[in-house]
Amino acid sequence: MTATVVLIGLALGTYALKSAVPLLVGGRELPEVLQRMANLLPAALLAALVVVSAVADDAKLVLDERVVGLGAAAVALACRAPFVVAVVVAAAATAAARLL
Repeated sequence: MTATVVLIGLALGTYALKSAVPLLVGGRELPEVLQRMANLLPAALLAALVVVSAVADDAKLVLDERVVGLGAAAVALACRAPFVVAVVVAAAATAAARLL
């Protein structure tokens, strides 16, 4: 019963927060600083998710073969390789590191 109440409360709170900005801001333009931050936020969140997935295991820091793949992908992207090529390079580097 308590878990259900908490879950419903969290769902209502989430919907309230998601609907508050469009209702309050309406058709107005955001200030330039907020617009730039809003445009950069998805990339920053994705980068944080990738780093946490690559170096975290439960509650501890783990530096293993995944870091080699992440570094290889970063080098490939820095060399302006297409995203698909960077993923293949990362997978190959991770596999090679695991073989060693």
